[in-house]
Amino acid sequence: MATPLSADQLVAALRAEGVRVVERSGWRTHNRNRKGPWGPVNGIMIHHTVTSGTSSTVSICENGYEGLPGPLCHGVIAKDGTVHLIGNGRANHAGKGDGDVLQAVIAERSLPAANEADTDGNTRFYGWECENLGDGRDPWPAAQLDAIERVSAALCRAHGWSSASVIGHLEWQPGKVDPKGFTMGSLRGRVASRLAGKPTGGQTGGGTAYVPPPFPAGLAPNRNSPSAKGLQQALKDTSWLDRSVPLSDNYGPLTQEAVAGFNRKHNLFSTGQPNDPAIGRRGWDLLHQLAYGS
Repeated sequence: MATPLSADQLVAALRAEGVRVVERSGWRTHNRNRKGPWGPVNGIMIHHTVTSGTSSTVSICENGYEGLPGPLCHGVIAKDGTVHLIGNGRANHAGKGDGDVLQAVIAERSLPAANEADTDGNTRFYGWECENLGDGRDPWPAAQLDAIERVSAALCRAHGWSSASVIGHLEWQPGKVDPKGFTMGSLRGRVASRLAGKPTGGQTGGGTAYVPPPFPAGLAPNRNSPSAKGLQQALKDTSWLDRSVPLSDNYGPLTQEAVAGFNRKHNLFSTGQPNDPAIGRRGWDLLHQLAYGS
């Protein structure tokens, strides 16, 4: 058993493991502690969200929905590998599960089949929701699987746990199927391999420095591009674009206005115009560094 990490300890552990972290506003005090205990903690639970789109997924997990208030996890692991921290404390993610499974996690031995729901998992497990439709067809990008591995390893390393402390929701609660699309055995194997080495993060000094994603060709004002969503998310995560604006392939007026403001602030005028709405390679790299590289 272990005392839950503080907010600062959690962020430090994730960044030391090389996780790209976004700290959502208010996450450090967003919890369900008034409804029950948080800790001692014994492990990490992985879920899929049955949603599409990072912005809407994060919003749902932050706020919850009728009958199940947020936070619904401690963090959302997006398709691009970014981890959005949304809660610190008790979260509505695990529900009641099998006490025999909990005992196996504590002992770090093979898990029995979950066949009853008699134990509160929200007290005992960190919960991570992973953006995926959960239909077995929605892909799991390499960057996302890498982030799931790193998040799990970071918490195991911080608490001195082995990879046996990482379980899926389907291994905890009868009738659950998440995460669907990869096996928990394969994930635990990846975590075990990572724990056998030293942390490989670069966001707290040492290791490999954060490298922004490649500048996308064809990304320009008034054009449609899937990369526009990544630009919009980075603008949201640096507060240049309002979070209520839906992500879109269209590099439209609101995106242009946000980019123009960012360019003015940092003296980035690729066209020589004072209200340049185009994001250039230098601006793209700086924007992502500010959003995810600190």
